[in-house]
Amino acid sequence: MHSTTCYSAWNKVFRPFRWGQIPLCWFGILLLILLYAVVLWSYSSGDRQANQPLPRPRMQHHNRTQRPSEPTPEASMAPPGLSVEKWERMLRAIHWGGPERQVTSANRSTSPGQSTFIIQNLKQSYSVGEELHATIFAKDFTGQPKRYGGDFFQAKVYSDKLKASVFGEVLDHQNGTYSARFILPWAGQASVAVRLIHSSEAVQALKQHRSTDSNRIYFHGFFMGKDSHGARVQETMVCNIKWAGVVLSPTTQKNCCCEYQDARTGLTWQCRQPKALPCDALMYHSMGGYVNRMTPLEKVLMNSQHVNRWLQGDSRIITIITSNVTIEVRNQCKPGLPTPIPAGFYLSNVWTSFVCATRHFQINDTAECLKNKHIYIVGDSTSRQWYDYLVQTMPTVKPMNLHSVYQVGPLMAVDVQNNVDLHWRSHGLPLRCLKAPIVSLQYISNIIDGIVGGPHTVFVFDMWAHFTNFPLSYFAHRVSLVRRAVVALLRRAPATKVIIKTANTGYKDIFGSDWLSMQLDRILREAFRDVGVYILDVWQMTACHYNTETIHPAPVIIKNEIDILLSFMCPE
Repeated sequence: MHSTTCYSAWNKVFRPFRWGQIPLCWFGILLLILLYAVVLWSYSSGDRQANQPLPRPRMQHHNRTQRPSEPTPEASMAPPGLSVEKWERMLRAIHWGGPERQVTSANRSTSPGQSTFIIQNLKQSYSVGEELHATIFAKDFTGQPKRYGGDFFQAKVYSDKLKASVFGEVLDHQNGTYSARFILPWAGQASVAVRLIHSSEAVQALKQHRSTDSNRIYFHGFFMGKDSHGARVQETMVCNIKWAGVVLSPTTQKNCCCEYQDARTGLTWQCRQPKALPCDALMYHSMGGYVNRMTPLEKVLMNSQHVNRWLQGDSRIITIITSNVTIEVRNQCKPGLPTPIPAGFYLSNVWTSFVCATRHFQINDTAECLKNKHIYIVGDSTSRQWYDYLVQTMPTVKPMNLHSVYQVGPLMAVDVQNNVDLHWRSHGLPLRCLKAPIVSLQYISNIIDGIVGGPHTVFVFDMWAHFTNFPLSYFAHRVSLVRRAVVALLRRAPATKVIIKTANTGYKDIFGSDWLSMQLDRILREAFRDVGVYILDVWQMTACHYNTETIHPAPVIIKNEIDILLSFMCPE
């Protein structure tokens, strides 16, 4: 009876076909079984993408956001010296989500007072080496949950009593919630802390000013000489880089500018043309000043009530007990190692690295490591702190008086007893500094081209703090020039050690925000990821330490940075 009913129903639908004597309901059941078998076979053959567990966070830096899979319009406009593919990878590395449209009220921006975080599934105790997870909930100043991402949060696990801390990775879900992941590396008690560096709305303002307001920082060029009457004259003119989107202050002069193109790099510096003196009378350079063109709304988004504020969140204590798990990294320090998150942790103010097996150097150890070495450090004042530390702590290292400007260099110290020469100088224009001879400002790539290299040579550089207000394309071009010079150096002298000091935290305003520094840092890392250099990550070391952040880290942090530097130089 049931079979007849099935056959009758199917026959009404499929009148044109002849199904013979087989009841159609059984035929349908056979089809379903066959379909299930095909699906099961497909799954067992490896087609499991829809059910794969989420991958572990990749080894990379700072906050992570979902990145676009399609090429961006900017990729086709690759800066000189970079392929479209390389530029596209850099753009992917710096991709940052945010609001789809402009916010017109500060009340709709992310509020550090309203936003909060909770620890996920807090256990009674954890073993050393276990992970801890927290969720951050962004809310605006009216208490409403945010529906989009782009906020710049930083998170850490810390213990004031133990002087311990570890940096956490923050993942932006692009819906107003964020995940924070931590490794618990010490035994004892700990707490979670989260701070809002910039709201997504403030980040949009930073992006806008970087793209359209690069001359908010300007420089002075000092022209000196005799005028047409033979009188001694000095004229001070506004100067800046020559690059698309960067303009000097308006002028009514027909002959706008004096241009100074470097013969090797092709980089061009420009100054307003003086009235009485020729262009070749440029003798000195200095910082000029700052121009604040923020709108009233942007000024609110960037004020102290909105920037770098700690969140009120889950204050429960985390208990961590000892375990048999070894968290120490025993791999020898060598070029090309990736930077994990976390890259290490503080305990009793001493940094233990997760990158490679670093050591903690005493004075005798340091002297032995420096012996018979030529050490060149080129960059900004944060790398000069390394030079100063070595000069001040090593009794046999004596500074030479080269009668140079301290902020610019060159600086030099020697240790005759151990056959060491130590050098520092700035990375050249653009540089915010006191008045200094223009000829003392040399580009990093040109400095590298003048180094012989070899097993006794160490070259250290950093570049970020003085580039935060310029277009990303300009910085990427500068980085490409340095990369080309480093590749050439390692080709002619493969035993040379090249060490890159990353950006550190400290800037929090429209002229030099940590967010801007982080973007430059990502470009630098991407450019050198396939070159045999050491990356010395100091970002996490400054971001998670209890010391008040400044652009120049405290001595206790510098000591730990130097330990890693020496571990790279002398891994055994």
